[in-house]
Amino acid sequence: MGQQKKSRTPYVFEVVGVESVSPRLVRVWFGCSDFDGFAAAAAERASTDAYVKIHFARPELGLTPPYDLDELRTRLAPEDMPSRRTYTVRMIDRDQRRIAVDFVVHGDAGVAGPWAARAAAGDRVSVSGPGGKYAPSPDVAEHLFIGDESALPAIASAIESLPADAVGTALIEVESSRDEVAIDGPAGVRIRWVHRAREPYGSALVAAVEALPQPTEVIDVFAHGERAAMKRLRGIIHGAWGIPRERLSLSAYWAAGRAEDTFQAEKREPVGQIFEPEQHSPAP
Repeated sequence: MGQQKKSRTPYVFEVVGVESVSPRLVRVWFGCSDFDGFAAAAAERASTDAYVKIHFARPELGLTPPYDLDELRTRLAPEDMPSRRTYTVRMIDRDQRRIAVDFVVHGDAGVAGPWAARAAAGDRVSVSGPGGKYAPSPDVAEHLFIGDESALPAIASAIESLPADAVGTALIEVESSRDEVAIDGPAGVRIRWVHRAREPYGSALVAAVEALPQPTEVIDVFAHGERAAMKRLRGIIHGAWGIPRERLSLSAYWAAGRAEDTFQAEKREPVGQIFEPEQHSPAP
C-alpha cells in the first residue's frame, strides 16, 4: 500500500487589528506566518471568492497553532477537536502584508462570531487554504450578485474587481439600513440593499429576485447564502430563467439551525444539495 499523502502545513494567522464595519460585521486583520506563500496561492487562483478554513481551539486545551489535525485525532476526543469554520478573504493588503476576514456576529451564538468580537492583537489561529473558484466573467452583458451577510465579502470583492464600464445589479440581504456597507464598484453596478427586519433569513432576498425581470441578455450570476433560500433561487435562476450552469455560481454558505460541522456533512446528502445529483457540481 502506498504511503498516504500528508496534508500541507497550515498557516498561522495572527491578529494585527480589529475594526467594526457595521453593527453585525467585524473585520479582523491578520498577519500570516507565510504571507508571501499565501498571497501567491491566492493570486494563482485569481478568484474573488477566496476562502480559508479557520480552526478554533478551546483555550483551556492549551493547543498552539498550527494544528496537526491528524496527530490531534490520536489523542483528543472528537468533541475536543478544534472547530472548523469557513470564511471568505475580504482582501489581501500586499503593501502592509495583512489579510482581512469579515465575521458576522450574532451576540454569543456560534464559535467564530464571538471569537471575532473579542479578538485582540496577538491572538493566533490555525488556517488552511486558500480555496475559491469564482471570478466575474468578462464576456457578459451584465452581472447579477445575490446574497446575504455571509456572501457580502465575496460579493464586495467581485464588484470591486470589475472594470469601470461593467454593468450589473447586486441584491444583498441584511437586517436593516444600519448593516449596509460601502462597496467601491463601477458606477454601472447598482447595489440594492434588501432589509430582512424580522422575516426569516432569505425570504426578503428571494422576493427581491422574484421581482426582477427575466434577463434577456447573457448574464453572469453569483448567488450564495442560506441553504433553503438558495434552493428557492435555483428554481428561479436556473429553472424559470434558464441560466446555464456555466454562467451560474450558486451554493449555500450556511443553513439555518445547523452548525457548520453538520452543514458540511449534509452536503453529501440530498438535504444539503442545491442541485439535483445529475446537475450538481461540488461547491467550495
